[in-house]
This record gives sequence, C-alpha cells and structure tokens, in this order.
Amino acid sequence: MADIDLSTLSLAELKHLEKNVAKAITSFEERRKAEARAKVDELARELGFSLNELVEAAPIRKRAASEPKYRHPENSEITWSGRGRKPGWIADALASGKSLEDFAI
Repeated sequence: MADIDLSTLSLAELKHLEKNVAKAITSFEERRKAEARAKVDELARELGFSLNELVEAAPIRKRAASEPKYRHPENSEITWSGRGRKPGWIADALASGKSLEDFAI
C-alpha cells in the first residue's frame, strides 16, 4: 500500500480522498456480500432448496401493542403501558411525590 503524507494535502484533496475511500469501502462490501450470497445460494441448491425458500421460511413475529396502564391526569389521550422508559409527565409526577397508582387506569 502506498504511504500518503496526509499533512501535505489541502482540505479539498483530503475531502476528495475521503470520498474515494468511502466509494472503495462500499464497493468492497458489495463485492463481499455478492460472494457470500453466491456461496449460500450454491449450498442451498446442493441441499435441494432455493435461497428464497430458506429465507422466507422464517416468519417475522410482530409483538402486539401493550395495553395502557397509566393515563395523563389532564389529557386522557396520553397514556403509558408501563413498559420502557417513563414518559416525562410520569417522571415529573414521581419526582414531586406522586405514585404510579395515582395514574392507574
């Protein structure tokens, strides 16, 4: 690999080099993916399947939406299921001394 003294390049030259490196990386990754896809496809054919048959065989499960457990005291449209990060209005209320039971549906 050629050694490049980056300190001698102008900003424009550095940006051009950066763009070329990004293109080279993308091209390299695409070639590697294509090679991997070809190998997997060949193996699937050897086993009597198509790659699409194997990929589509795994169904994607969707998680059902959680039922709300808590409701905003002033706006009943705003709810929280109790899962994940606490919304700001819950966090503020808890900091002021209220409990989750105060907002239970």
